[in-house]
Amino acid sequence: MNTIYLDNNATTRVAPEVLEEMLPYLVELYGNPSSMHTFGGQLHRKIEDAREKVAALINAEPDEIIFTSCGTESDNTALMSAVESRPRKRHIITSRVEHPAVLNFCQHLGRKGYRVTFLPVDRQGQLDMDTVLKMLDDDITVASIMYANNETGVIFPIERLCGMLKERGILFHTDAVQAAGKIPLDVKKVPVDMLTISGHKLHASKGVGVLFIRKGTRFHPYVIGGHQERGRRAGTENVASIIGLGKAAQLAQQHLHDEFSYLSGLRDRLENGLLSTCPDTRVNGDRHLRLPNTMNISFEYVEGEAILLRLNEYGICASSGSACTSGSLEPSHVLRAMGVPYTAVHGSIRFSLSRYTTEKDINFVLDVMPGIIRELRELSPFGRTAAEHGRDYASE
Repeated sequence: MNTIYLDNNATTRVAPEVLEEMLPYLVELYGNPSSMHTFGGQLHRKIEDAREKVAALINAEPDEIIFTSCGTESDNTALMSAVESRPRKRHIITSRVEHPAVLNFCQHLGRKGYRVTFLPVDRQGQLDMDTVLKMLDDDITVASIMYANNETGVIFPIERLCGMLKERGILFHTDAVQAAGKIPLDVKKVPVDMLTISGHKLHASKGVGVLFIRKGTRFHPYVIGGHQERGRRAGTENVASIIGLGKAAQLAQQHLHDEFSYLSGLRDRLENGLLSTCPDTRVNGDRHLRLPNTMNISFEYVEGEAILLRLNEYGICASSGSACTSGSLEPSHVLRAMGVPYTAVHGSIRFSLSRYTTEKDINFVLDVMPGIIRELRELSPFGRTAAEHGRDYASE
């Protein structure tokens, strides 16, 4: 049975070109780039080449790029650096729909005595900008707002937010893990102070991430030890993965425009097909301001977990939300923040596509999905129970 992988916001296939670039540094050129001898020291130039390629993807300067182990480490580093750099300020701004790497770390800081404001979103998953304005004060140490949501694909107005925050001298971090490689990012046009990228979301390997730190931004390292990354992130470099990420960033930049058109076309075909063949179905999130590869759709009166299990029987991989929260029985915090009704929030599925998704894949999903939904609704009492109670998370 062939695998149809439509869970690319969880992780992506390593591109063949990336793997080819990495292999010599796993087998033959295995030295430590901090070594004095030529065998290890020659790797330093390759790391710097990768740094230049990653910088080019977001129009940054190479020395503004720090390599980390993952997006979570980059997010945590940005937030911890901010609070340590501005110890007298005790207010943190974020949104209710952040990835757990930001959301849970902000909650951790809240338990440490910081005042954390979790900004609401509307029913389209967009920030309430009036609320943002009301929450701004002189005590804010950092604002951390994601560039694009990992569950719905909704793109936030980062450029507008940047202007509002810069006027007040507020440090601004954005988690761009889902946006990088899918939409244009330009840190000169949108002057955020810090920005996070994760390698395995754009066809590089797991175990490598990036934190962009704008020149002039006060910074305190989170991982302390050796001199690596100019003293900003200690630990022996993950050489092969860093080199692979450089190649992945180069490929993403080269094919950004074509992939945007290709993926948005496939997504719309899947979305329109499901809406027309599966009754009581709704798309969650702004259908215009979103990533080209992402669709979050709810099938009312049926459990999302049951849908995923049936899809899995056909070799179709999708998800019910963030891979970092999929072990929880609680419904998506993103959809609850958006006020998605109880009858729909439990039946939400995220399909996320990649450059390797084909029209044949989409056609197969459209062939099997109506039957799956019809069968599950007939078997499950969930629909009748939900309809009788009419519970709505928007009131919670």
